[in-house]
Amino acid sequence: MTAPVKAVFFDRDGTLIHEKPGTYLSDPAKVRPYKSVGPALALLKKAGYKFFIVSNQSGIGRGYFTEKEVNAVHERMLKLLKPAVIEEIVFCPHAPDEKCNCRKPAPALGLKLIKKYHINPALSYMVGDKKADVEFGRAIGFTPVLVTTANGKNHLKKYPDMRPAKAASNLLNAARFILKHAERNHAA
Repeated sequence: MTAPVKAVFFDRDGTLIHEKPGTYLSDPAKVRPYKSVGPALALLKKAGYKFFIVSNQSGIGRGYFTEKEVNAVHERMLKLLKPAVIEEIVFCPHAPDEKCNCRKPAPALGLKLIKKYHINPALSYMVGDKKADVEFGRAIGFTPVLVTTANGKNHLKKYPDMRPAKAASNLLNAARFILKHAERNHAA
């Protein structure tokens, strides 16, 4: 029997790469990972986590850019994140008013990944910078971690009832929390 897969799901914009809140990224040349991303992914990889990106890309549904442009942004981001390996990137292309079941915080995209990769939610984490990321993490049984980059600080103030397991100043601090939390809660 194979060991249960432990994973970290990441939001994309404002978590792994710089985001100017209220803007939509469609130009691969403007992809800039946060400085803490490389060290954070290295720490988590060493601890045996698999990485996935789950993102709302409503700019497609709003007509701001195409799926092809989103995929070009992802290709550039994957190159910049090397040597880290992202197992899969999934995203919701719908505008918020389309009432789909794949837009975070709805759990559909996460549940598909859990099933496809045999991920154990009890050993896994969701990291993002918005309330929807925290709610999505809870909905799929992951421990939710908020980074206070991009939208995170504002969402902490705006939604005091959000209560992520941790609010971290950047991805490296989120990774350190994940390792401590996992050690404390999942010691054999």
